Amino acid sequence: MNFSSEQPKIIVVGSSSIDLILETEKVPCAGETVIAYNSESYFGGKGANQAVGAARLGASVFFVGCVGMDPLGQQIMRNMVSENVNVGFVFETDQESTGTAYVTTADGSSGIVVVPAANNYLSIEHVEAADKYFHTTDLVLLQLEVSIEVIRYAVKKAKKYGKKVGLYASPAQPLGDDILDNIDFIIAKSSELHIIFGEDQREVILKKYFNKVFVRDDVNSTVYFDGTEMKYCRHDKEKTVQTMGMGDAFTTGFSIALCHKNSIEECVNFGNEVSARVSGKKGSQTGLPRISDFI
Repeated sequence: MNFSSEQPKIIVVGSSSIDLILETEKVPCAGETVIAYNSESYFGGKGANQAVGAARLGASVFFVGCVGMDPLGQQIMRNMVSENVNVGFVFETDQESTGTAYVTTADGSSGIVVVPAANNYLSIEHVEAADKYFHTTDLVLLQLEVSIEVIRYAVKKAKKYGKKVGLYASPAQPLGDDILDNIDFIIAKSSELHIIFGEDQREVILKKYFNKVFVRDDVNSTVYFDGTEMKYCRHDKEKTVQTMGMGDAFTTGFSIALCHKNSIEECVNFGNEVSARVSGKKGSQTGLPRISDFI
């Protein structure tokens, strides 16, 4: 992994939230009541995770998002500022509260319920307001915790200026060809391919979108097709405290490596390494590494 002298410029369009983590002996089944022996809150949201992760790895980051006019929204804004993320295009709405996520975790597995709330109010107009930064950015990063109309518009705007676009396709939903064909790389969970692509044969998908679709699973391995052969990259975790945010962290690491003009294989390996580090601490953002950890 090489770091060039140029500072990457990245725009993240997406979600932010406060995550409430409930630690239990087991993740409850339907109709079952369990007792939590600990509860803690952390900063989260797939968009915010990517923004903070990219900033820690040395990028100049603009975040385009929406929070409520409440104390949680202010906490998210202050956290991003402290992480050197530009919040000039984080909008506030009085129509909804700030997004939240409720996570029940036990023995490394978890069940997550996301309440988008203010994230649903992120609009095309908000993306348009950041237009002058789209033509100077190196990469636009997206996820699927905001409306598909916003995603589609952000892709269209990025391509208008000839910019690279990356998407972590989670939470999974069907993506039309107008999105799939205009995105430079897509990260997807192995269990959700049929939702995203309407096809569950991994090799068929990877060969169609070679060097473009990267499939992840829970053991921090990534599979892709390089145009000639299937490539399998795995980075074992020394210590797994939790798995939240690992996909966001991989996306961030991959993106930073790509901005520094590394090979696809190096981008995947760096993404895996960044993802592994996140799993060692509680919270999606807590364990995100800094550029000083690598240089």
